[in-house]
Formats: sequence, C-alpha cells, structure tokens
Amino acid sequence: MKNIYMIGIGLIGGSFAIDIKKNNPDVVIHGIDASEKHLEEALSLGVIEKKATLDDIENADLVIVSIPVDATVKLLPIILDKISDNGLVVDAGSTKEAICKVVEHHSKRRNYLACHPIAGTENSGPTAAISGLYKGKTNIICEVEKTTFKLQEKALKLFADIGMRIRYMDPVSHDKHIAYVSHLSHISSFMLGKTVINKAKNERDIFDMAGSGFTSTVRLAKSSPAMWTPIFKQNKENVIETLEEYINNLQRFKELMQDDNFSEIYNEMENTNHIKQILNGIN
Repeated sequence: MKNIYMIGIGLIGGSFAIDIKKNNPDVVIHGIDASEKHLEEALSLGVIEKKATLDDIENADLVIVSIPVDATVKLLPIILDKISDNGLVVDAGSTKEAICKVVEHHSKRRNYLACHPIAGTENSGPTAAISGLYKGKTNIICEVEKTTFKLQEKALKLFADIGMRIRYMDPVSHDKHIAYVSHLSHISSFMLGKTVINKAKNERDIFDMAGSGFTSTVRLAKSSPAMWTPIFKQNKENVIETLEEYINNLQRFKELMQDDNFSEIYNEMENTNHIKQILNGIN
C-alpha cells in the first residue's frame, strides 16, 4: 500500500495515520476532512503529508473512514463508487448495522471491510492524535466474509503491525453488545456531569472538591457531541434497552437506601466486584 487516504483526521484517523507511517515510511498519507482548519493542523503536525478530495480516491490503495457514523452512512457508497478494483475501504464507526446495510448491495461491497477499533480518548481533532493508541486494543470486524480475501489479508497485516487484536462479530450482535460496554458508559458520564453542574453552581467548588473518582467517571463527558449524537441515534433501540436496565438498577439501589438495607447494598457491590476479575483476567 503506497497511497493511503484518511477521511476524517481527528483522534481516530490521525492516530491510524501516525502509526501506519511509522511502520511504513514509504507510504504517502493523504487527508480529507470537512474542516480546512483540521487539514492545516494535520499538515503542520505531520499527521498527513498532502491534502486531498474525494475525487482523488481513485488513486487510493487504502481509505480509512473515521467520521461520525451518520456521515459514514451517506459517504460510504460514494467512496466505493470511486475506489479502484484493487483498493480497500475500511471504516472505524462505533455502530455497524446501519453502515453495513447501506452498502450490502453495492457492486464493490467486496472492497469494503467493516471495522470498529475499540480505542480512543475523550479528546478530538488532529492535535488529539497519538502514536500507540491501538496497541493491545481490540478491533471488531464484521461480515469479513464479504470482503475479498486478498484485501482482508492486507488489512489484517496492517492492524497486526500496529498491535491490534482482532475479533469477528456480526453487525447486529456488535451494536447490541457495544451499547452496554461503550454507549451506556458515555451516557452515564454525560449525565453525571450534567447532574453535578446543575447542582454545584460554583465552578470553583467542583474543581476544588472533585476527587480522582469523579474525574475518571466524567472523563467521557468531554467527548465530542458531534460524534456521539449520531451513534446514539443509529443504535437507538439497543441504547434504550441498556438505559432501562441501568435505570432499574439505580432505582433498586435508591430503594435499598430508603429502606436502610445496607447489608444488601454491600452484597450488591461485592457481587459487582467480580468485574475486576473479568477486566483483569481476559487475555
């Protein structure tokens, strides 16, 4: 792969660009972004080497799409229209069902690999891009059998080179599971931040009194609404299901508090402590 085009050069696309270039010094990284400011920043930071447009995609060996998922649904068929027969298109969307469905009958569906790299920070834009973001992280690939085998091989080598683990999943299962382990976390963080801001009107009090627990819990509330609103919209049914279960658990905790049933609260927390073994024990 000699010519790689990044559509969206923020945290996700920019971090891909940095590590791909590190491992493959001869490749040329081209940037496409709706924001001219982002393009200029990416150029000045060395995240990309050239600015490009969608019309240039016919020259691409690889296109990585890392833009909001609603924009991906609109743009992906156009990208596949333009890609060469030997070119590969990969996306990094946090939802998969709607994205896969929009190109399921496209004549170049075989040139597309549906991916979701489980990595990121709360920061956004080209300045947020960092080396090593994907090392040791899982990349979920959906409908791998629909992608030409030789293009699968190229993509898997690229992901392995930057240290990613691969897991395969169908789009429907992906969206259901990711609603619990990712989307609900972001909603919880946003709403905790909202609750505190609404209650503690004095910003100095929040700053001075917030401990590491609060800071880590609301870290995700600093994430981009422009990215997360479309995710919640596309995965609406699954997100609502997770919220209903989460609200039920919160309601039960509240009722235990009201009943002074602190022994059962202890049991609830002790049982949930098992999450430590789950997160620490899976290789």
